[in-house]
Amino acid sequence: MRIQRFYRGMKGALAACAVLLSLASPSLAAHDELTIGIAQFPSSFNPYIDAETIKDYVLAFVTRKVTAFDKDWKNSCLLCAELPTVKNGLAKLEDRTDGQKGMAVTIKLKPGLKWGDGENVTAKDIAFTARVARDPKSGFYLPKAWAHTEKVEVVDDLTAVIHLDSIQTNYNEWAQLLPVHIEGPVYEEVAASGGYNKQTVYNRAPLTPGLYDGPYLIKDYQSGAQVVLEPNPYWSGTKPYFKRIVLKFIQNTAALQANLLSGDVDMVAGEGVGLTIDQALELRKQHPNDYVYLFVPTLAYEHIELAHDNPLLADLKVRQALVYAADRKTLTDKLFQGLQPVANAFVPSMSANFSKDVPAYPYDPARAKTLLTEAGFTPGADGICRNQKGDRLSFEFTTTAGNRLRELQQQVLQSNWKAACIEVTIKNEPARTMFGETLKKRTFPGMVMYASSFEVNESPRRNYATSGVPSAANSYGGSNYSGISIPRLDDLIDQSERELDPEKQIDLWAEMQKIYATALPHVPLFFRAEPHILPKWLKGYVTTGHADLSPTWAEDWRAE
Repeated sequence: MRIQRFYRGMKGALAACAVLLSLASPSLAAHDELTIGIAQFPSSFNPYIDAETIKDYVLAFVTRKVTAFDKDWKNSCLLCAELPTVKNGLAKLEDRTDGQKGMAVTIKLKPGLKWGDGENVTAKDIAFTARVARDPKSGFYLPKAWAHTEKVEVVDDLTAVIHLDSIQTNYNEWAQLLPVHIEGPVYEEVAASGGYNKQTVYNRAPLTPGLYDGPYLIKDYQSGAQVVLEPNPYWSGTKPYFKRIVLKFIQNTAALQANLLSGDVDMVAGEGVGLTIDQALELRKQHPNDYVYLFVPTLAYEHIELAHDNPLLADLKVRQALVYAADRKTLTDKLFQGLQPVANAFVPSMSANFSKDVPAYPYDPARAKTLLTEAGFTPGADGICRNQKGDRLSFEFTTTAGNRLRELQQQVLQSNWKAACIEVTIKNEPARTMFGETLKKRTFPGMVMYASSFEVNESPRRNYATSGVPSAANSYGGSNYSGISIPRLDDLIDQSERELDPEKQIDLWAEMQKIYATALPHVPLFFRAEPHILPKWLKGYVTTGHADLSPTWAEDWRAE
């Protein structure tokens, strides 16, 4: 009997130990919550106000675009039942009253789609989104084809025919819908005078469930701290695995890395809103077997915006000198182990529209000094160039505060430029301020460094066309922060948006890249490879390398 009692006691003790081990060991515990570290925080949650990668990242959990490009860069339906094409007849050319050609695009929504408050997603939401997009006072930065929607016919609850004012290459690329039952009344109140971008419910009450139609809802929001997501009970797609996802904001990327190692966060977001690539490479070196490391080539273009209102930067020779004096190849080799190729224009080599026939600017400090001399600058006693008016060749240089890698980039460039008698003074800002105010209002007097992220076939209109310059007149929509205005580039952008022949598209894009690289409206740096650092137990995670970010398929994420 004593032996039986002993074994029963041992059996109970072992069972208790097993429970304790399961609680203590991440590899044994049931992972029904996921904490993701992010190094930026969104300034708003409206899909169409302010162009921010971090906002796109958060919204990818809680909204769904009508269509998106998948990991194989193939356009596909998310909210629609069938992708509209000219071939299947859901997109047709049509004659307009002005004698020009337009298009009629039929979007059929999947049945059973609902907003987070249980209201149906309908064709009326399509019509409302198009209406707001066409309003110059709304503050839209106008992605995809919404800007060219002339009218929308609501055929039934699930079907809308969108009439475009011209032939559009991206006629079957449609982003998120706005919920007319939530946003409609707000928009009507301010439609005449403007102000939708400030009054939108996404800004005033971001926890409103009816704003979102994705697999998760925003359940808690602490500005500058965290966003808490929970499953959307009305989501009709694959049931999300995680009961809770916390997006934890840790602005300093060194602190973010420490939080990962301590287990306070399970993973670090990719897509350019988490750790920098140098930190990820060092982490992999020190902890090669603790995480899954992915380094994904992307369309993200790291560059430096230039304030063309500054007369010194308006001089092409000064801009050329800035690029020749920057040792970009050494910078990318030393900081990124060659994973991020130097850029000459805004299209990476993996794009079908990439052109090799563009001016290149290899590191050549002697050439930079010659150009500055030709522009009328000579070094002063302090080694900094001045022109005949006595203007110092000095610029304010801004990037996202707390991003250690960008700060290292600044220091390298600052040293390069000082050797060429160009002075830059560093003045960094939190991402929310830099994107939400400084860039948006174009108040920067010198240079701002960040990355532009593009869709697979996205027109460069919002970044490089005159119409993309943010101003009070368009409620600061668009992201042409440098104020680029080149008539031939505008013409090419117009043509590229209307050309359906892929071969002709390549020619148009080649000329756009050549003009950009010749005019040098920015300082081109490199194309980013984004690090993703995941726990080994996370499965179903896919990366894309383009602007349809990984959480677009977050309902497929699971723990194993």
